[in-house]
Amino acid sequence: EVQLVESGGGLVQAGGSLRLSCAASGFTGDDYAIGWFRQAPGQEREGVSCIATEDGSTVYADSVKGRFTISSDNAKNTLYLQMTRLKPEDTAVYYCAAGPLSGGLAYMPPTSEFGAWGQGTQVTVSA
Repeated sequence: EVQLVESGGGLVQAGGSLRLSCAASGFTGDDYAIGWFRQAPGQEREGVSCIATEDGSTVYADSVKGRFTISSDNAKNTLYLQMTRLKPEDTAVYYCAAGPLSGGLAYMPPTSEFGAWGQGTQVTVSA
């Protein structure tokens, strides 16, 4: 069973930075998509960024391109999301998620493609 545990959320002023971490365990296959989603109050969960373990390809939501960077440390089985130039509209609960994937990423997979989810970590950006 895949287990994902997020950390690193918090309160930051607009323009600041945060780095989220996701400790992953229990993978039984080699090819996965693992990434970050977020959900603000009253809104649907949306994809933020994702990385394919097979080829390292990455995708980003338009709203975070140029500000957020996804990366992974395979030795530590940890996924990261470096968030810079944060905006109040980035305020949300951020979730780490993983699902099987063959090949690389050309677009952000929908939430239905991800079967494993972390518990979420709150990110609050004050104006």
